[in-house]
Amino acid sequence: MSGFRSLSSGLRALQPAAFGADPSGERLTRIRRSPHFKDGVFQNPGGTARTRPSGSTVDFAKVFFDKDERPRRAPKGTVPVYPTTLADIARPPATGLRLTWMGHSSVLAEIDGKRVLFDPVWGERCSPFSFVGPKRLHPVPLPLAALGPVDVVVISHDHYDHLDLPTIKALAGTDTLFAVPLGVGAHLEHWGVSADRLRELDWHEATEVGGLTLTATPARHFCGRGLRNTQHTLWASWSVAGAEHHIFHSGDTGYFDGFADIGAEHGPFDATMIQIGAYSDFWPDIHMTPEEGMRAHLDLQGGRPHGVMMPIHWATFNLATHPWAEPGEGTVAAARATGSRIAVPRPGEPFEPTAETVPSDPWWRAVAQAPAGGWPDADTPTEAATKTASDSAAEAGADSAVQGKSAEGTGEPETVSAG
Repeated sequence: MSGFRSLSSGLRALQPAAFGADPSGERLTRIRRSPHFKDGVFQNPGGTARTRPSGSTVDFAKVFFDKDERPRRAPKGTVPVYPTTLADIARPPATGLRLTWMGHSSVLAEIDGKRVLFDPVWGERCSPFSFVGPKRLHPVPLPLAALGPVDVVVISHDHYDHLDLPTIKALAGTDTLFAVPLGVGAHLEHWGVSADRLRELDWHEATEVGGLTLTATPARHFCGRGLRNTQHTLWASWSVAGAEHHIFHSGDTGYFDGFADIGAEHGPFDATMIQIGAYSDFWPDIHMTPEEGMRAHLDLQGGRPHGVMMPIHWATFNLATHPWAEPGEGTVAAARATGSRIAVPRPGEPFEPTAETVPSDPWWRAVAQAPAGGWPDADTPTEAATKTASDSAAEAGADSAVQGKSAEGTGEPETVSAG
């Protein structure tokens, strides 16, 4: 037995810092007390979710190596990053609410006089190593130091494309607070964030930061950074409520009926930031398609179009085999089919969700390989989006009845389960 302990200690010593740390002590005790922790792991809402690619390796290889589809997985030109300036984000939002999508799931939200930074990833790769792993398809719109003071950093879960070691270490030297799901604080403390700056929450728990109420809400996903996936850190979506505005960030999640419950308790929202990228039939339980993302948005808004939905988790890293532009196109189609309002800013483009206009130009078409039949007509929703509309209408009718009664920058995805 002593030999096994020595080997284990040696392997731990070789682990890169980016692997983080496992929860221990009082943090682990708290995890074990959680009503969402059972049989040694955190449990997903809606039952067990498949967290690794399903189907045969042969089937996956056929999709991955398809010579006709592979070129469409990356932009064919330079992604038009908005030339964000210090003046853009130094000027207070006229409406009291402004969002700036920095790419992937990173969003700076300025809400009722406070600044919230969701899932900040400023690193070049979402990987524990600097020389391998999915690489950015566009640069960060603005240096991290240029953002200025941030009141709270919100983390959805501990996967590399949401919790980035270089970014956290840079923020550790500031005064910002961190709101994280239960267990994730172990990583941050390991990287130099003091315990008194952590607000570590289980689902349905809330914390107050400068007049904002931040609530960790359920999501359907998984966790893990190292060679093991212990399911000892929680994943979450987030509701943020200020004096005048409410916003929602989905983190990573598969679709589940709990969005309606979140909306009933915390909504409706002025803006939702919804994950609609890196989906696949090989892992349908843990990421949403654009149609599912729109359905989640409507659930969060009580079943009726309200507020603005901004698609996130796309265009920056290639983590699946779908075409690079497909998440954007799918979101536009789903919005038209349901009569919902969306914002599709370029990375770095600030906008105010409650203003009269929001970014709506399909900017990705200029740098993406067009599908075989060309880009769809503006007034022709996809079949899947039409199904979303009919499903939403049917559910709304039922509710009414009840109430009446890549590797080296090539854009090629890694052959690992998407995070």
